[in-house]
Amino acid sequence: GMAGVILELLKKEETRKVRIEIIPGITAASSCASLLGAPLMNDFAVISLSDLLTDRRVIERRVESACQGDFVIVFYNPKSKKRIKPLEMAWQILMKHRSPRTPVGIVRNARRDNEEVMITSLGNMLEVKQIDMGTTIVVGNSKTYVKGRYMITPRGYELKTENDEILPH
Repeated sequence: GMAGVILELLKKEETRKVRIEIIPGITAASSCASLLGAPLMNDFAVISLSDLLTDRRVIERRVESACQGDFVIVFYNPKSKKRIKPLEMAWQILMKHRSPRTPVGIVRNARRDNEEVMITSLGNMLEVKQIDMGTTIVVGNSKTYVKGRYMITPRGYELKTENDEILPH
């Protein structure tokens, strides 16, 4: 959301003089996840790849940490006409930690005109030409799979049999 930007701008002002109402909305991560199926279960990380206001080393550290934690990762601001390096850097880090077969959801213009929804693999992610600033990328974790047109990250509940064997769904 944009509330943080407004509150930062007002930090120099007497905030009691200005009435502010913060209205919650649906994040791009949630909106895109609903179009892809159910990729965001339990824990996940949302990382902006825009290096306009954030040092690239900070972004790199965040991607590395999310990979080490095996989080599903949602990337905002993946690429612009001038800015392609952060996405390539993130992909290189992901490839060190995840299988090239890891499902990746790519949603462009979510819930708007010219919406595009596709599921590919981590190995093929950089080949997708439609990635721009209007795109959100959802990279699955080690348990994420694709069934039909859905990208699914299991919640982790397990079924026990009579012999107490643990079976995944």
